[in-house]
Amino acid sequence: MIKASNLTMHYGPVVALDNVSFEVNKGEIVGLLGPNGAGKSTTMKILTTYLYPSGGTAMVGGVDVLQDPVKVRKSIGYLPEVLPLYMDMEVKGYLEFVGRARGLTGSHLKQRMDAVVQATGLTPMFRKVIRELSKGFRQRTALAQALIHDPEVIILDEPTSGLDPHQILEIRDLVANLAKEKTVILSTHILHEVETTAHRIVIINRGQIVGNGTIDELRHRAKDAERLSFSAVGDKADLQRKLSGVEGVKEVEYVADVDGCPSFLLYSPHGKNIWREVSQMAQQQQWQVRELAEKPLSLEETFLTLTEKAAQGHY
Repeated sequence: MIKASNLTMHYGPVVALDNVSFEVNKGEIVGLLGPNGAGKSTTMKILTTYLYPSGGTAMVGGVDVLQDPVKVRKSIGYLPEVLPLYMDMEVKGYLEFVGRARGLTGSHLKQRMDAVVQATGLTPMFRKVIRELSKGFRQRTALAQALIHDPEVIILDEPTSGLDPHQILEIRDLVANLAKEKTVILSTHILHEVETTAHRIVIINRGQIVGNGTIDELRHRAKDAERLSFSAVGDKADLQRKLSGVEGVKEVEYVADVDGCPSFLLYSPHGKNIWREVSQMAQQQQWQVRELAEKPLSLEETFLTLTEKAAQGHY
């Protein structure tokens, strides 16, 4: 549905994008993840034909953004980070205006307005002036305008920025429902947001893609070692010394005391599972084990590892 090929963008001497390539399949929610200034918004502006790239190209629904930008715009619903709202208009009048600008008229316009108002939960605010709305309802109104023409592709730039936790959950559920019929690109710098929403993640940093895959695939790529979480009743120093002697253990990291029991992270070489060896040691020592479980990298650890490796030129 979306294919970016070697996208490059220069703002004078500043390289905002450097040969960025990725694809988004129909029905996917793909999260563009990266810190502020990484190149996420620039990528989205190119996909929506708001900006022309310095190099490379992109296809949306099989249409080249450079060759036929008008056709691309018809297939896209775009929610930019700065909401495109007219504060002195009512929600009703604003959606009518956007719908007509999109070529909708008569019963079709009414049908689409009813559909997006219901989908975004705007019914109680339908006759309210936009400037009187809370930030959450303004966000919903801006999202409604992106959906009014029933586009195939939805592009959302920081859709939960500045919202409270309750509003974030509502927008997250709405995005998940959209993906049942649409293709969604969601940009954010909030790690938990993309982890709970996206099917796949593209990590971008300093204008370059440093990771592309599911969360599990990215974790596998990022990790340099296997990790076990271990906790048992006993003396911290004694437990740490004996765990360090287990075959395959290359490091024992003390974490904290949990309910009075020392807790550790045990590291072993990549691909080497030491669960059995640690379990045997625990049985021999007759330890009262509270926890023995794999400890995968968090998304935050994955993100930091991949971006640091990219900065060091490992990718």
